[in-house]
Amino acid sequence: MLQHISVFDEAAILIVLAAVLGYLNHRVFRLPASIGLTVMGAVASLLVVAADRLFPEAQLSTTLTRFLQSIDFETALMDGMLSFLLFAGALHVDWAEMRRGRWQILGLSTVGVMVSTAIIGGGFFLISGWLGLQVPLLWCLVFGALISPTDPVAVMAVLKRASVPPSLQATVAGESLFNDGVGVVVYGILLAAAAGTAPFEAGEAAIEFAREAGGGIVLGLVTGWVAFRAMRSIDEYNVEVMITLAVVMGGYSIAHWLHVSGPVAMAVAGLLIGNAGVAHAMSDTTRDYVLKFWALIDEILNAILFLLIGLEAIEVFPDLRYLWIGLLALPLVLVARTLSVLAPLLVVRTPAFETRVALPTLVWGGMRGGISIALALALPAGDLRTIVLATTYVVVLFSVIVQGGSIGWLIQRLGVRPSPSAH
Repeated sequence: MLQHISVFDEAAILIVLAAVLGYLNHRVFRLPASIGLTVMGAVASLLVVAADRLFPEAQLSTTLTRFLQSIDFETALMDGMLSFLLFAGALHVDWAEMRRGRWQILGLSTVGVMVSTAIIGGGFFLISGWLGLQVPLLWCLVFGALISPTDPVAVMAVLKRASVPPSLQATVAGESLFNDGVGVVVYGILLAAAAGTAPFEAGEAAIEFAREAGGGIVLGLVTGWVAFRAMRSIDEYNVEVMITLAVVMGGYSIAHWLHVSGPVAMAVAGLLIGNAGVAHAMSDTTRDYVLKFWALIDEILNAILFLLIGLEAIEVFPDLRYLWIGLLALPLVLVARTLSVLAPLLVVRTPAFETRVALPTLVWGGMRGGISIALALALPAGDLRTIVLATTYVVVLFSVIVQGGSIGWLIQRLGVRPSPSAH
């Protein structure tokens, strides 16, 4: 039956599952939505595996695995959902507050990602060698690149619940929006070298990085400015909502054709429309419709994404021995995150960023999510993919459930007093 399932059927199944589990979570468990859906998705996968052990003839694991493979998580997220989620997230980031931490954001999203990639790659090489696994250094660096960027989707979900001051909130959000695009570019360069499709040369890699990231910024500014001018010239909320949709779908497609970073372009376009557009190009009615429309899109796609993260457990762990690899990688990832955050905070310090508060907030609030899993799923099939995917899944599950569930408590322990945001 699943061989003939349509795209509409796939979307319908996911929406129904997200709605049912979301309702169950709200009425019974009362966990934050991202955590609740992830946990219930993972538990559902484990229950399917257990049922298969008891009733092998049912082949429930095979059915669920085929369903997930028919969705193609990596394509669905990287070529579809991500553009909407990044734009929706950037739409609510206060540019004035973000400017106060611009140097920290720049350092965290560029140098921080590269430092973290190197530390995690080197550490993972040592761990895999200690366990007797033959993971080449370049593949270890690929893992470092895909796990280093914080996921804007997961981070935004946390910031909605935590009482973080606007200046620090804008830095956490801004870093997650831009280091995502940077991480994807670094991942692509390292994967090409690891897979043998292109030699790794530092000079060429730097040029490619500058072209993709810089091109994404330019494209985001151009599409955002065109949309801003168009919206400013009319006052019709239906058309203006469609213009924002055109920016996201058209802009992301153009980025793909031009071989520039689509995630960076969407982050920049979202910031421009969410600040200049909201302030100078929209009436009160249009502003209300646009922001509520994108808030709804954000909630729906978030629900589907975190549910998929949970369900992917059935594909990630064909052998539970891989669980230990991920557990050993957890402290490595946290240490790398701490060091990659500490350097920019020490180099560029302003009164708005007290290291005592900013360091633990950025380290523990720097969550990993669906983007890391999508990149791991995109690796060529083989034992190396299985090892990297299993490790990635453990880190992401820990990040969403443990870090996401305790960040509010950490903020309170730090004695942070939130101040009202301009947005």
